[in-house]
Amino acid sequence: MDKPGRNDECWCGSGKKYKKCHIDFDEKIEEFEVQGFEVPDHTIIKTKSQIEKIKESAVINIAVLDYVSEHIKAGISTEEINSWVNDITYKKGGVPAPLNYEGFPKSVCTSINNEVCHGIPSKDIILKDGDIVNVDVSTNLNGYYSDSSRMFCIGNVSEENKALVKAAKDCIYEGLKQVKPWGFLGDMGQAVNDFIKSKGYSVVREVGGHGIGLEFHEDPWVSYVSKKGTEMLMVPGMIFTIEPMINMGDADIYVDEENGWTIYTRDGKPSAQWEIQVLVTDDGYEIISY
Repeated sequence: MDKPGRNDECWCGSGKKYKKCHIDFDEKIEEFEVQGFEVPDHTIIKTKSQIEKIKESAVINIAVLDYVSEHIKAGISTEEINSWVNDITYKKGGVPAPLNYEGFPKSVCTSINNEVCHGIPSKDIILKDGDIVNVDVSTNLNGYYSDSSRMFCIGNVSEENKALVKAAKDCIYEGLKQVKPWGFLGDMGQAVNDFIKSKGYSVVREVGGHGIGLEFHEDPWVSYVSKKGTEMLMVPGMIFTIEPMINMGDADIYVDEENGWTIYTRDGKPSAQWEIQVLVTDDGYEIISY
């Protein structure tokens, strides 16, 4: 960790001398590092001004998902959802973060039934009665990023699928109980995994959450099959997503060979996912986007 001199201006942008601002904070992080724990550096810890700008991005992100919530129904195409996301985001001054990201061709991910994530919108894909669908919205506002997703039950959804969707949402809040400064990401990951296993479901191993804010995807990578007391130390100013992908059957997945993006459950059973964006605070957490 690069540190300024004691009498230099603090790295956080407060204008205060380092010795009057973050020196004790940095020294506490170093104590964990000496013990062999993975710790964040200053590029991961967001400053007060950065956090405010990330929250402005999240206002758009939430508004887009609210619009989707009000209008999604059987009979519409996933391309229509893409158009909603694209149009609203641009009208509010943002840019859809997924568009052209590493070649992704659309402004949003729409993943239906046994699609785990990264479903590509199409005019040929029509939502049907009984479908469950994840709409994953990511927003770039002037270089500050927000990211969240919601599940939607279309029409008459089976009780089995409703239970899966509910468990996928509930496990996030079980994980949130473990999000606190000077704990570890593995504390949250194990809480999610323990809860989901208790419901008879499985958690996808290969795809997880991520740091976010100044880039679409940042360190740390966030696992939901991790163990308490492992993974990166959580400290105030860290921002990351909690987005476990919950399968009704086995955890095994595969990637669509044709488009190179869409991930499916190996056994063809449904998958569900909710995503929130979380800020670690001095005394716990704050949900930034949902």
